[in-house]
Amino acid sequence: MTAKIFHTKALLAAASIGLLAACGGGEEDTGPEAISIVGSSTVYPFAQKVAADYVTANEGAADPLIESTGTGEGIEVFCAGTGPDTPDIVNASRRMHSSEFNRCRNNGVEEIVEIKIGRDGIAFVSAVDEGVELELTPDIVYRAIAANPFGGEQENENWSDIDGSLPDAPIIVYGPPASSGTREAMQKLVMEPACIANAEMAALEESDDAAFIRNCDALRGDGAYSEQGEKDDLIVRKVANNPRAVGVFGYSYLEENQDLVKPLPMNGVVPSAETIADGSYPASRPLYIYVKKAHVGVTPGLEDFVAQWAESWGEGGPLVEIGLVPATAEAQAESAAAAESLAAMTGDELE
Repeated sequence: MTAKIFHTKALLAAASIGLLAACGGGEEDTGPEAISIVGSSTVYPFAQKVAADYVTANEGAADPLIESTGTGEGIEVFCAGTGPDTPDIVNASRRMHSSEFNRCRNNGVEEIVEIKIGRDGIAFVSAVDEGVELELTPDIVYRAIAANPFGGEQENENWSDIDGSLPDAPIIVYGPPASSGTREAMQKLVMEPACIANAEMAALEESDDAAFIRNCDALRGDGAYSEQGEKDDLIVRKVANNPRAVGVFGYSYLEENQDLVKPLPMNGVVPSAETIADGSYPASRPLYIYVKKAHVGVTPGLEDFVAQWAESWGEGGPLVEIGLVPATAEAQAESAAAAESLAAMTGDELE
């Protein structure tokens, strides 16, 4: 699907050039090339808002092409190379891994600009009307959806099987797929901390990476955890229509759909702009965009689009109005400097 959008774009551009040439026009008559963006479903609505404001502020600018592919798949496409058939920007709901950065380098994507745009939380929700009531902890979530909790067989069918104080209701969780940064953040921020509370599992982290992933990160495949694709709005609708279900997605979708779903507390803390910003909500994370520096000065308007982000992420700004949690003033200043200088990463910043 991702490759298709760029292939179609190239074909349309070629057809336009041919038609104009036949009419006596030149390639310069085809209009500006659209900025191409892939990646995180969580960052997607923020990128849409920035794109709309960018077009309004820059007369004649083409509407950016934005595709919600998930962070992992988006970075893979972004790192495939440079040129008009590759994205200019990837949205990411987690930081790029060093292995991904090295793959970019190996494919000729040698200069990448990292810009932190704000913060978000991994929200666990149920239906507003008669939805299941759960006081969650990382341990409860891990025991509910891990494929092999603490190396054993997954036998929990109801929430009450985990803890007798929990509802005697079936475990039904709608969440993101493996390509999603939201899923990876859930694994890193919620599941792994619960898993490594067990000394045997903690030892695996150093001694056997494959076993650690199998026991701490792998999700059950019996239907209790159901992947919904890169469509957080679909999860909202499915949870709203099923009072027994729990949904997992980025906080901004909770902010936008409080008439349909309600937050479930984690360690007694409800996700909110305040608890995500101050870190008291345990499942919070930074959000990023990555810019292909080789395309700056080539794709029209790319610098202006990045500058539009910097004008949008502050307190009271348009992105905060639709659910983005602003970073600290210090972090915003660092991000604004990165957006202005477009200084490329060295790779030393990454794990």
